[in-house]
Amino acid sequence: MRQFSSKLTLVLLYRLPVIALCLAIFWQSSYPGIISEPLFPHDDKVFHFGVYALLAILAARDLTLEKPFWSLTKIKITAILFACLFGLSDEIHQAFVSSRCASFADLLADCAGSTAGCFFYLNVLSRRV
Repeated sequence: MRQFSSKLTLVLLYRLPVIALCLAIFWQSSYPGIISEPLFPHDDKVFHFGVYALLAILAARDLTLEKPFWSLTKIKITAILFACLFGLSDEIHQAFVSSRCASFADLLADCAGSTAGCFFYLNVLSRRV
């Protein structure tokens, strides 16, 4: 029973945030873009960078606890690849939403954020714990 409880805790505290953020990204990109003045030049790229950095942080956090026998290199590659491929799927998804478009620049911001977020988590945040 104790092992089930710890597995449930692992899922609720570490896997669920990854799933919730993926669902939030999908939900947000399912609606037509809001036509308004940007807050600053290229603000959408900054938002893409930040959201995908968070996604990679959450994925690396989950993998670190779920796969303690994996090397840090394997966790980095998996977390970054997951977040970048999710960014690619989101851009493809947006290509089919009215008044939205797929953007290679957005994908680059997604991948840059994923890489930065994963390295930040594994090299800074996880060292504090």
